[in-house]
Amino acid sequence: MKKSWITPEIRRKAQRILSGLSLEQKAGQMTQYDWGFSPINPDTGLSQRDMISEQIAQGLVGSVFNLAGAEEANRLQQLAVDNGGDGHGVPLLIGRDVIHGYRTVFPIPLAQASAWNPALAGATAEAASREALADGVAWVFAPMIDVSRDPRWGRIAESIGEDPLLASAYAEAWVNGSQIGSDNGDGNGSAPEVASCPKHYAGYGLAEAGRDYNTVDLSDRVLREVILPPFRKAVEAGALTIMASFNEVNGIPACANRYLLTTILREEWGFEGVVASDYNALQELITHGVAADEEEACLLSLRAGTDVDMASGIYIRHLPRLVREGKVPESLVDEAVLRILALKLKLGLFERPYVSPSEYATDTSLPAEHIALARQAARESIVLLRNEGEVLPLSKATSSIAVIGPLADSLKDPLGCWAFDGRPDDVVSVLEGVRQAASPTAVVSYAKGCEVDGVSGSGWEESELAEALEVAGKADVIVLALGETFEMSGEARSRTNLDLPGGQRRLVEAVAQLGKPIVAVLLTGRPLAIPWLQDYADAIVQAWHLGVQSGHGIADVLFGDYNPSGRLTVTFPLNVGQVPIYYYRKKTGRPPGGVYTSYYLDSSTDPLYPFGFGLSYTSFHYGEIRCVNLQAALGESFDLSVEVSNTGSREGEEVVQIYIRDEAASVTQPLKKLVGFRKVKLGAGESIVVAFTLGADALAILDADMNVTVEPGDFTVWIGPSSAEGESVRLTVEAPAQ
Repeated sequence: MKKSWITPEIRRKAQRILSGLSLEQKAGQMTQYDWGFSPINPDTGLSQRDMISEQIAQGLVGSVFNLAGAEEANRLQQLAVDNGGDGHGVPLLIGRDVIHGYRTVFPIPLAQASAWNPALAGATAEAASREALADGVAWVFAPMIDVSRDPRWGRIAESIGEDPLLASAYAEAWVNGSQIGSDNGDGNGSAPEVASCPKHYAGYGLAEAGRDYNTVDLSDRVLREVILPPFRKAVEAGALTIMASFNEVNGIPACANRYLLTTILREEWGFEGVVASDYNALQELITHGVAADEEEACLLSLRAGTDVDMASGIYIRHLPRLVREGKVPESLVDEAVLRILALKLKLGLFERPYVSPSEYATDTSLPAEHIALARQAARESIVLLRNEGEVLPLSKATSSIAVIGPLADSLKDPLGCWAFDGRPDDVVSVLEGVRQAASPTAVVSYAKGCEVDGVSGSGWEESELAEALEVAGKADVIVLALGETFEMSGEARSRTNLDLPGGQRRLVEAVAQLGKPIVAVLLTGRPLAIPWLQDYADAIVQAWHLGVQSGHGIADVLFGDYNPSGRLTVTFPLNVGQVPIYYYRKKTGRPPGGVYTSYYLDSSTDPLYPFGFGLSYTSFHYGEIRCVNLQAALGESFDLSVEVSNTGSREGEEVVQIYIRDEAASVTQPLKKLVGFRKVKLGAGESIVVAFTLGADALAILDADMNVTVEPGDFTVWIGPSSAEGESVRLTVEAPAQ
């Protein structure tokens, strides 16, 4: 855990500022408004922004969000700092949803997770923060580290996937990357100028039925074993803020959940930063039915540990009166405000409230190094799911290529969800990427084929299909760009049908009748249930929504300029009836295997593609696992290694994964649990020994009393290329001698 960032000096300064604030101004510091939402009041003729501006000038607003642009940021900061003319006001904290890029849009988080490269995600987070800060944004609402097992949920696109260890690794890297800073000259290294805000704390990714905002009901065991580890890792990495989620957890909405916000977050983990609500979440306590009115919602949230009210205005409307009436102690308000002031001091806002010209300003163009980073992130995020007959990589000598599909020439959809500041003009489409990568003499033709979500059989669709068949018939190879629009994933974008929408299946089936090699490129924000596609496509490339360099990243993979190294971080179901499906499951007393076992009458229990899966243009061989010690006493570690060899003809990267199972514990354990991974690059014919040490972190469980402990007994360990494959060895933790 990092040392306390609220130093005695910061605390002293914050207390001095706090002492000069009125009760209304204290409530103002706890209030955040949406600058992007600005309806006109018909009675006054004033807009929402007019009202916010007036309150800022009076010191009654602590932060705003959905503001973009240095000029506007500086104007509002001047209102706040002038403070009615005395020049001693508290600067604003300006926030923004910077989920996977700012103006330079990188792959969606689920795609970046597929790279199994947390350091790369940290680099994209840093780039995004630098661009955001150039526009005055010092608070990024990221990373989204909800563990999610349900592809029906639209926000799985923003997640790292289904595994808590991988999500924890990305949480740490993302926090460290996004909290950029500069050397303040005090000898303590870099002082952050941007605060990260890991979200959504907690359980949001396990919404029932995959329906956004729905109920979350989970045991304390699942909460602590699966949901909380990424958030704890983010806190240990030094996250300065946390966002509480919309949802209830076991009957109590997060913003009113003292167990989550105070008992665990502050008392157990030692978090000393700011807790913000999600959008209008305080008002929604009334809708949830736990608060009768705004006053009760205000009291519940403050007592639970919510410092900042996003959007609802409940704190500013009610807190001053409630303090004066003795219903809430002012000391509780002071604790929250002191944290907010300390955060602003930590970020240097009192010394540097205004935005200065920056090399990372993106008014006219994107920084060249960020474009290069976006291309690297795009190609590392791609997962090769099928490659029958080694149709990929395509030869650059191919004379005729048909690029067909409703997403082939799209510039908006590759940006993905939550790309508010991205611009389609900066996007390289799949079609353009193929055209630039192919031989100058190659004929690259295009037809749309159908709409992403159009009505199959309409006259327009028939015309588009006929054109696609004509174009495809003249080509040597067909690249089908299929998937979802950017609007089909993200917040409030849940789906019950996980197939390709609209007439895309009909397009695939029709084109396949031509007998040409088909490469299906899937641009989606979630895993799809598409087992039928394997019957028609020779190659299947899971390309996600990859951001501004989508076309170049995809073409790099299609033509072999980059050997695909992505691996799935979320299980692909055979059908929606299997959902939720994830590798981290329990054995049960009757594992699948016949009648009266845990099976389906009409479907396999196996997934379409398992967690950790992904193909390469080369092949890798795993030797036997070597272990220095097959037995160890309690408190000791196991040192294991395996030789991994590139047995193919190309350089490639392999994600070496290690899983463990406690064979007989005091509480049931998952069939497999990821406890480590290494991404290694090997030349053709090259071998490397990959080593792992399994200590208490890997061997420990939460026992029946919810204590973290390592129990004596046998453990099976697998090292391999996915959760479904690998060499294994049995290890034993010996009980102490009696």
